[in-house]
Amino acid sequence: MEARKTQEDAVLDVKPLRSLAPMFPAPYGFNTTFSFSGSSPPFVCVSPFGDSSSSENSFHAFFTAPAPSSPPAKAQPLAANGPYPQSRVPINLHENSEQAIHTSSYGRKVKPSGKMSRSFYNGWGDSETEGGSERSKSRRRKRPRKITDLSLICPSSLDPRESVEVVLMTFDALRRRLLQLDETTDASKRADLKAGAIMTANDLRANVGKRIGSVPGVDVGDIFFFRIELCLVGMHAPSMGGIDYMITKYSGADEPAAISIVSSGGYENDEGDANVLIYTGQGGGVGNRHAEKIQLDDQKLERGNLALEKSMHRGNSVRVIRSAKDMNLISGKIYIYDGLYKIHESWIDKGKSGFNIFKYKLLREPGQPEGLGVWKRTTEWRSNPSSRGKVILPDISSGIENLPVCLVNEVDDAKGPNHFTYSTSLKYMRPVSSMRPLESCPCLSVCLPGDANCSCSQQNDGILPYSSSGLLVSRKSMVYECNNLCSCTINCRNRVTQKGLKLHFEVFRTRDRGWGLRSWDAIRAGTFICEFAGEVVQKIEVDDYGEETHYNFRATYLDEKTKKWNHTPELIGEPSINQNEIFKPLPIIIDAKNVGNIARFMNHSCSPNVFWQPVLYDHGEEGYPHIMFFAIKHIPPMTELTFDYGVSGDDKLSSLAGIKGPKECLCGSPKCRGVFG
Repeated sequence: MEARKTQEDAVLDVKPLRSLAPMFPAPYGFNTTFSFSGSSPPFVCVSPFGDSSSSENSFHAFFTAPAPSSPPAKAQPLAANGPYPQSRVPINLHENSEQAIHTSSYGRKVKPSGKMSRSFYNGWGDSETEGGSERSKSRRRKRPRKITDLSLICPSSLDPRESVEVVLMTFDALRRRLLQLDETTDASKRADLKAGAIMTANDLRANVGKRIGSVPGVDVGDIFFFRIELCLVGMHAPSMGGIDYMITKYSGADEPAAISIVSSGGYENDEGDANVLIYTGQGGGVGNRHAEKIQLDDQKLERGNLALEKSMHRGNSVRVIRSAKDMNLISGKIYIYDGLYKIHESWIDKGKSGFNIFKYKLLREPGQPEGLGVWKRTTEWRSNPSSRGKVILPDISSGIENLPVCLVNEVDDAKGPNHFTYSTSLKYMRPVSSMRPLESCPCLSVCLPGDANCSCSQQNDGILPYSSSGLLVSRKSMVYECNNLCSCTINCRNRVTQKGLKLHFEVFRTRDRGWGLRSWDAIRAGTFICEFAGEVVQKIEVDDYGEETHYNFRATYLDEKTKKWNHTPELIGEPSINQNEIFKPLPIIIDAKNVGNIARFMNHSCSPNVFWQPVLYDHGEEGYPHIMFFAIKHIPPMTELTFDYGVSGDDKLSSLAGIKGPKECLCGSPKCRGVFG
């Protein structure tokens, strides 16, 4: 979806919060700036990490510089519900100069006299259980080199949405790979922080520059699993602080303007209403007592608090990112972009600790797509599936799947798809027992990373293909999971796809493409979706009109987006890989017309969010693997799941089936080819 071109989206005349030289975008397509026609002057490009002066969990930038000689001026206190005070002192632009990132005239960081702050890795973003936090000795890998030709990662001719998706996909692929390597090298630093540092050092970012209003390429309802992701796409610059702001020129004077807030549970916020947010200001020396955050002093009308107060009187929009618990990780969070809000009123209140806190009431602007509202509904459905309306069947699988799959129609009077037998597995032409067996591992309990005696690990190039939380790290020509002859238990991390569905799905009626598939859960990139179940056949069957069935799968095509899903090895000093060598067509053909599962309902898209991966676990016939689907990117709840069917060519399979040609595509994506199949 293209960025909204409203007056509120126009970029104001700004000044950087810290002493930064102008930062111009690199000519690679990632650091994309978007100019607006009209009288609005261009914005000053600043570091995506923005102001970090909040007294809550202060963050040290990459490089340090000498502290300023004079302390910042103090702002005047706010009278509760009183008139806007004219005597407030504006924020001292140099109050954070000791945290400035030094740049050349071309926006590249130059080495200062000081050393990189160690706290960069220790205080950024939200933790992930996979990463670990204890300091330990580790083997050093080859030092990554600066990437000079980013066109190797992605061409520069990207629209804003693609730029954002490429940045996020590159970051998460890099993070997963670093996490995989760290497990065998006993490294101590978190993979997300290291990936963020590498991305920033190579200028792999989108929307470099602060702005009021919507961010190009980011849609309402988009989800993020790390705070650094918000930084990399220009949504919210502070890596820890909840309020992002910039200095603007207003009536001839420099004033702070709030541009975004993150409501992550660090303060006493009220998030009960999907369209109203009661937000608590920052500061006051927040500390921890018995694992509970408490206030240690009165909050002051400065920095982010002052910016919110100014924005309330000026009436400018503020981006709001809400958070929810990640059910797959103990301490993880999911960040949901909930759209633009305006500050309706502010007041001073007493916090739970007895100190003064600022409160701001924000109202969601009308006419926007749903964000948190979708999240709240799907949360209710997961806990009580009967609360889902317009249900035709409560479970289309008739109890075969681990979780029920609703059949829903909110569009027309159709009562359901044509009859088929629901199955969760492949039906081969000959018994699995007669096929070549896989080698089994002798691992006790579970397979461990770096175990040279684990034959299953050795089949996967010497490293386990899944992270400890079950995410696929990289797409491979074949993934080998543990099998029934292995000594490890069902809890082994190398048994992911064979365990079946772990997400809440629904089959729903689309407006113009028949039936589709979507999930009630937020899906993380690399998450297992489902298997393409059906009957393995010699050739694709055709109907009475000489056309192939819509319910078949051929492993003869891999889209470009999937080919680039893996990490860029040059970023971490690994040898380059020719991505074209990864894919090899397979002879397997699966027909799900009469026998199948939920995968038969996944529609085609030229910009898919799901890809297929061959997996073996019950036999060793590499030409006839299980076809498993994984998430290409983070997928918000109630987003249709799609993969790229490809386009028919002159291959022998097409001629055998009598396929007359490709079909008209209705995916509606900006990169739509117009045909598929």
